[in-house]
Amino acid sequence: MALSILNNIPSLAAQNQLAITGSNLQRTLFRLSSGSRINSGADDAAG
Repeated sequence: MALSILNNIPSLAAQNQLAITGSNLQRTLFRLSSGSRINSGADDAAG
């Protein structure tokens, strides 16, 4: 009996991109909701 490994690379890539987009959206919404220009040191190191 042959054993096969099935995967869906495009689906995995889409899932990874969705996670990145969700993280970026969360960071953007935090910045918008706070009303501050700088929320952490990473936002503007010279600021």
